[in-house]
Amino acid sequence: MAAVLPSTRMPVIYPTYHRPSAALRGHARQTVALLAGVLAGLCLWAGAAAGASGSTLVIEGAGDGHGVGMSQDGAYGYAVHGATYQAILAHYYTGTTLGQAPANAVVRVLEGTKVVKVALERYVRGVVAAEMPASWPLAALEAQAIASRTYALTDHAGGSRFDVYADTRSQVYEGAAAETATSNAAVADTAGQIVVYGAPHPQPAITFFFASSGGMTEDIENAWPGSAPQPWLRAVADPYESSTSSWRVSMSFASATARLSGLVKGSLRGIEVLRRGASPRIVSAQVLGTGGDTQVSGPELEARLGLQSTWAHFSVKTGASVTPEPDLSGQPTAPSPPTSIPPTTPAPSPEGATPAQPATPALSSSAQGGAQAPGAPVSTLSTGGAAA
Repeated sequence: MAAVLPSTRMPVIYPTYHRPSAALRGHARQTVALLAGVLAGLCLWAGAAAGASGSTLVIEGAGDGHGVGMSQDGAYGYAVHGATYQAILAHYYTGTTLGQAPANAVVRVLEGTKVVKVALERYVRGVVAAEMPASWPLAALEAQAIASRTYALTDHAGGSRFDVYADTRSQVYEGAAAETATSNAAVADTAGQIVVYGAPHPQPAITFFFASSGGMTEDIENAWPGSAPQPWLRAVADPYESSTSSWRVSMSFASATARLSGLVKGSLRGIEVLRRGASPRIVSAQVLGTGGDTQVSGPELEARLGLQSTWAHFSVKTGASVTPEPDLSGQPTAPSPPTSIPPTTPAPSPEGATPAQPATPALSSSAQGGAQAPGAPVSTLSTGGAAA
């Protein structure tokens, strides 16, 4: 079938959680410090409003990011275990093949308030090492290069003005300063290759990616409620990550009340999950209050509480007692990782496309493991020389 990108209906999407550069991490630390001061004041007010019950909201989860498409940590795990970049891409982008970007493609990047035109390959060189450690296996860097190249051609975050932001709203671009010999080799090895979907006329398939899956990726319509389903952005098992990206957060009810301002009716009683996706990521939940309940989406809950992902489970600790919060989803705490990676059958290869190789089968059971609305197909892109 032909790609459905032109008619895709996408919601407002929260920022991605790609691996930030050192500069961005420093900025993030400053921002967190500032917010901590603001929250401290809010918590004092919320503590009085909520009666400061002394209970603690305990949140346990997994993964880092939205969960749609390719997990960067997962790609690393596959590469360490011998998978090629073709196999990695075939695993995370269901039913896709590899095609070619148009010659002389140019990417319009918003840097601050200025739009800069950059030749596609030069742009990808400035992204790969900013998004993934250059010390990682070559196959992972090659998969990142193709995902980043395809994303640049399909994002169009700024409509007619620009294609991509230079930060995690699209993908991190740091120009020549980010380039390394290894990451540049990955870009050169995959020059011009992009992920495509559909036959007989394959179209570029927007390639969302993120830091860490927690053991399973997610269907796009579950990760971002209101999104149209996309056949290449389906949940897949990610066995190398099942026990490596778990996290735990505890906060007072006063702090939770402050973060959930506007959603709490009366005093906060807790959080009840209503629906989860193919993975345990939250699609919808309810903020329970003494004056009534308020429904909230998983992404908003994540953003409000400052979580790493929507893969979260809630408990309330009062003294030494810990009580799980209501969960009506029927979804188990975590998916059961497969004892081996199922082979991936590549889609029929359209003329001019390269079939992606199946993922490496037969793994030991002990093995451990951006984003804006998509734009138009590559055929609508302007081409020509790049401007500095």
